[in-house]
Amino acid sequence: MTIKPRGRPKADPTRDLRQELLLTSRELLAEGGPGALSMREVARRAGCTHQAPYHYFKDREVILAALVVEGFTDLAERLQVANRLAGTQGIKATLVASAHAYVDFAISQPGVFQIMFRPDMCDATRFPDVQQAGASAHAELEKLTQIVYGERASPTLASILWAQVHGLGCLMIDGSMAAQFPTEQLRTRHLQEVVEQFASMLVFMTPAK
Repeated sequence: MTIKPRGRPKADPTRDLRQELLLTSRELLAEGGPGALSMREVARRAGCTHQAPYHYFKDREVILAALVVEGFTDLAERLQVANRLAGTQGIKATLVASAHAYVDFAISQPGVFQIMFRPDMCDATRFPDVQQAGASAHAELEKLTQIVYGERASPTLASILWAQVHGLGCLMIDGSMAAQFPTEQLRTRHLQEVVEQFASMLVFMTPAK
């Protein structure tokens, strides 16, 4: 006679549920924005009990904070790669690569991108790791400003560079450009034209160091 064990079955030790929950949350954000993400829906989509997410995340904002950290870390790494081109390929190539890195990130992770700069979604003052990751990404923006302007670099000039790529990223994912350029090929072509023109104007207007 076989006696069935009582109680709940043990969790699969090979399953990284925390990472699965984050992946599911990222998918929900991409599909329906912040309003589509709830602890209950994350659990349902991940195929676990409604209580399971609470073992890893205190609440919805903690999930969002984890995604924001991942987002800023990814963005910082992409911008760092672009900035490294300055020593061998010059200012214009660095500007173009940096713009592509920023906008490509926005297009590839639209849901996360949309919450990264919204304190109503994730209050960075509650999460030191969010502040640290955001500071790392901003440091790469400051490096780019130094590359372009040298001793003339300032927070104002950094904001000009940031506004151009951030605005372009927003337009590409949820503005008029999303409808105007519905395919990846059309978006890529238009993005290339825009960043090339912007970089050319900036280099032309920037005096030699």
